[in-house]
Amino acid sequence: MPFLGQDWRSPGWRWVKTEDGWKRCEPFSPALEEGNNQLNDITACLNAFRNVLLDFVFVYFYLKCVSLSSQRHGYCTLGEAFNRLDFSSAIQDIRRFNYVVKLLQLIAKSQLTSLSGAAQKNYFNILDKIVQKVMEDQYNPRLIKDLLQDLSSTLCILIRGVGKSVLVGNINIWICRLETILLWQQQLKNLQMNKQVNNGLTLSDLPLHMLNNILYRFSDGWDIITLGQVTPTLYMLSEDRQLWKKLCQYHFAEKQFCRHLIPSEKGHIDWKLMYFALQKYYPIKEQYGDTLHFCRHCSILFWKDTGHPCTASDPNTCLMPVSPQHFIDLFKF
Repeated sequence: MPFLGQDWRSPGWRWVKTEDGWKRCEPFSPALEEGNNQLNDITACLNAFRNVLLDFVFVYFYLKCVSLSSQRHGYCTLGEAFNRLDFSSAIQDIRRFNYVVKLLQLIAKSQLTSLSGAAQKNYFNILDKIVQKVMEDQYNPRLIKDLLQDLSSTLCILIRGVGKSVLVGNINIWICRLETILLWQQQLKNLQMNKQVNNGLTLSDLPLHMLNNILYRFSDGWDIITLGQVTPTLYMLSEDRQLWKKLCQYHFAEKQFCRHLIPSEKGHIDWKLMYFALQKYYPIKEQYGDTLHFCRHCSILFWKDTGHPCTASDPNTCLMPVSPQHFIDLFKF
């Protein structure tokens, strides 16, 4: 290859390396041309290597994106996943109803602005179906009341910040949606439970130990209080200290008790007040009749009881339950 002198006072002589050593080349000499050809060959090799390297980097990042996409079950955004998963049918199943409502509540609190226009429409269509189901069946109105309260609070804040373009869509559409939510809240507030006429066995006819076992099956303190309002006997059982102690031990760690001890007038720990105090500071365990599951081998989401035909050698090792919060976190980039 040619060698150029580094003397700053002149460009220097041109030299080429041969088997007999370095020789000075005259301008346009065959030796210099041969050296230039060698330099061009080396440059071409470097360019080829660079292209191969760029292709490798492209393939690597493409495979990385495919991997991330499969972890998100083929969906690019939360709105797309929300549209493609059939939550409208899921709310008709009593085992999945609470799961879907909790998911909608989490979206209302923090992810409402990330939904596309189509996802927003789907969201409010499902919400409408949930409200109508509660109005007809009187099933768990407290849960949907909490959802509507969080949703209306979030919308009020976002509508005030319309100048920052935080909402997708026309502001008038969101105002109409807020008015619809307020109407739903009023309807649920005026909801009257239908009194069932049944001449057969009722809850009050069960022995005390069976009623007590029923109360111990509840994982939500508000459900225990609601059931305790049915009859004086159930109220007495719902005030049992041991019941609320077990509930606190199920949801919270022992070290959390020490930070929020609430003694009663007799000097004992008031476990009922303790439960609601701890609930303000720490999340409670969530229980659902049916949940979405993620198959690591097939990279898909499915309901637990649908019997997903996994092709792995040991399908049980591939399954991972997906909580509503985990579902939201999957789409946080």
